[in-house]
Amino acid sequence: MAQSIQRKLRIEPAGSWQGLPLTELWRYRELLYFFVWRDIKVRYKQTVLGAAWAIIQPVAATILFTVFFGRLGGLSKQVNGSYSLFVYVGLSLWTFYANAVTLAASSLVGSSHLISKVYFPRLLIPVSAIVSGVVDFAVAFGFLLVLMVVYHVVPSPQILLLPLFVAGTMIVAAAAGILFSALIVSYRDFRYVITYVVQLWLFATPVLYALDIIPAKWRLLYAVNPMVGMIAGFRGAVLGGALPLDVIGVGFVAAAILLGLALRYFTTVERRFADVI
Repeated sequence: MAQSIQRKLRIEPAGSWQGLPLTELWRYRELLYFFVWRDIKVRYKQTVLGAAWAIIQPVAATILFTVFFGRLGGLSKQVNGSYSLFVYVGLSLWTFYANAVTLAASSLVGSSHLISKVYFPRLLIPVSAIVSGVVDFAVAFGFLLVLMVVYHVVPSPQILLLPLFVAGTMIVAAAAGILFSALIVSYRDFRYVITYVVQLWLFATPVLYALDIIPAKWRLLYAVNPMVGMIAGFRGAVLGGALPLDVIGVGFVAAAILLGLALRYFTTVERRFADVI
């Protein structure tokens, strides 16, 4: 009499570092769309100004920085043209990055009710928080186009490179957001650290000042901060002028390395999320 063979299917996250499960992420792509749409709806639900906050935030910061850093601090002397436009260009991309990192960092803890009950690739949660920020960036960039008309800035062919630097910023945001989201699950006090890290990161990036004030011998070391290349490239693409290709190249390499390290740590600790969250 033939014996029946029973097979059991066990579903669990990949152990340690077995590569990114791209096929699994693709299979759950509709869930990613749902998470992105959920984040967008929650962000604008019961708000008076709605998407206008995407413009108010960088505009208010631009006015503040123009007064204190541009006029009182003398940084406007290092910039050709309008210092306000110079700052807004950098802040429009930086605000997108900072918000993406902050939201992604707290996304796993905020979705604890899902993680503890049902299986899906946990990586979708921080990634959706980053992708949802594209809507706010699109609104802020639309206002940037208006400012370019006001200040008579004629777009150069380099403006076609803008998607490259936006994509690079998303890579850096994904790296930082994924890493911090995994850390916050195990160490809740990291949620307070992320605020100070992002604030300090702003001043370590040429958002309020020109890249030229950094001595040439230190520039490549400075570019290890991947947002240096993204901000410098984005600003050069918008306002024209020579692009710092060496700084941009180092920035993309650093972004790729940082993303690899973040994914490695995330896949290592992912199996413990449901137990400790």
